[in-house]
Amino acid sequence: MMSEPLQPDGPKSPGLGAVLKEMLFSLPSMVSEVVKSKTAGIAASSRLREERVSLDWNEASARTVYTEIEDLLRRSSQGRNLDEHLAASQFPDGLSSADEVIIREIEDAVSRSNVSNLTRTEAYLKCYQAYPELHWSFLAHMVSRNAGWNMSDLRGGQMYPLLSEASKENTYRFLERCNALIFQDAYPQLLLYMKSREVGSSLFYLLPHFHVSRFMQPFWERFWLERGSALLAVGLIINEQNYIETRVVRHPYFQNRVTDKANFHLHSWAGLNQIIFPLLDEEDAMITPSGERSSFESRCPEGRIPRLAGRILGDFSSLNARITFGKSLYALLFGLTSLRSGTEAFASRIPHTGSRADYWPGLFTPNKEEALSTGLEGTELLEQGNLPAGKRLYAPQLLDAWGDTSYEPISREDWMQDHSALDGLSKPQQPYLCDISFEHRLGIIKTAFAHDAADSVH
Repeated sequence: MMSEPLQPDGPKSPGLGAVLKEMLFSLPSMVSEVVKSKTAGIAASSRLREERVSLDWNEASARTVYTEIEDLLRRSSQGRNLDEHLAASQFPDGLSSADEVIIREIEDAVSRSNVSNLTRTEAYLKCYQAYPELHWSFLAHMVSRNAGWNMSDLRGGQMYPLLSEASKENTYRFLERCNALIFQDAYPQLLLYMKSREVGSSLFYLLPHFHVSRFMQPFWERFWLERGSALLAVGLIINEQNYIETRVVRHPYFQNRVTDKANFHLHSWAGLNQIIFPLLDEEDAMITPSGERSSFESRCPEGRIPRLAGRILGDFSSLNARITFGKSLYALLFGLTSLRSGTEAFASRIPHTGSRADYWPGLFTPNKEEALSTGLEGTELLEQGNLPAGKRLYAPQLLDAWGDTSYEPISREDWMQDHSALDGLSKPQQPYLCDISFEHRLGIIKTAFAHDAADSVH
């Protein structure tokens, strides 16, 4: 895939100038929305922070892991091939038949679950539900839901006139590639822990057989002894962001077609480079007589919007920014009691389809025939929190938006080459602002005005 020649983007997408011109006509209302968003976000964040818990961060364990990784780097700098060394020391007589069976079982499970964003997202949740100490797996589940929503957005009504077909295809490939590669690397690690629990002894000596960076070995061995969820989560956050850094984010294919394009930054400008955690209360998840969920319809009367926690990522191209961002998401998810319980309720009761109607059916619809068929999305949204049936924004389910995607083989080199691997190995810090319900709505309004401006040009 990545060896394909550069393709033109097709028809030019409208620039930010046309978008801003359209927004100027509604500037007073937009300013009012910004003020309301900030004020409401501060108040709602204060309520979420009323009941906080300390993360189980063990500084002594973190220092021990730090020292062990330094030792690995030092031996590597002395010219020793650590992968070969580990294999020779741990398997002098080759793998046992039991080990070979475990490796095949895990490889088969990864292959079955790495079909699409939907299957990956479900697999992460099952790991967390089986072993709740695997905090990172729940964080990965929620982030993967967001990845699915972002993929589906590309085929949604708001993005339709903003991006050329080539831009949509390339951006989808970028998002899907990140999602797939992180799963390819992390899911075997989670399964190996689950298998270790099943047999009652550590199996992490098998990590090299799944091409996992030697960076993760000390984290898993320490986790097996202490069950320190926060330290393991930070290790996985650092590992996975480094894993996709050269394979996707810095890869020339995606730099030429996605990350260096103005269209990629338009999404950030609109404020939709967000990771959101929808919060569900007990009374929000009602079961209908037919046995189907009622989604969030009952929680959005009279223009109210869903409760959404989360953060906005400022610079996706920065490795350190992504690591810091992931750690702050972890601190929110596992440091605020009501946020965690509300997000867990949402995850367990609302199936992931890839449509934003999963969390906001009063604004989005997965049915194209029920969506807004004309312009003026921005004006409609400024006037009310939700939209009436027939005027909602089209947000397709993922399977309706994209088919399966095939890739070239994944490069297997170890990303850990120097001490920069240890950047970010510190306790996650909890940001003050954590409710972005109104901020999220504001981003949608900005994109709606961009849609209207582009629609008028076409």
